[in-house]
Amino acid sequence: MQGVIKSYDPSTGDGIVVSDTDFAEFDLAPDALVGSLFRMLRQGQRVRFELDADGRATGLNLGSERDMGTPDFQGHAEPATDRIDQQQR
Repeated sequence: MQGVIKSYDPSTGDGIVVSDTDFAEFDLAPDALVGSLFRMLRQGQRVRFELDADGRATGLNLGSERDMGTPDFQGHAEPATDRIDQQQR
């Protein structure tokens, strides 16, 4: 699954990740960062994750901004320089 970190407390390891596909919220499992390159998480950070047997997010990895079935996903806006070049043509 893929989502975004909604909250994270580095002192306790508690946090919430929101799924891209249905906006469901999942608590972070105590071992969510074990084996991951993450030492901390920040609000708004994109991650990939799995769910453990208790329905908590675990196995966090770097996420991407690719559409994962998000309703009304608009993708990336064109960079300003591309729009200017197109208008001048």
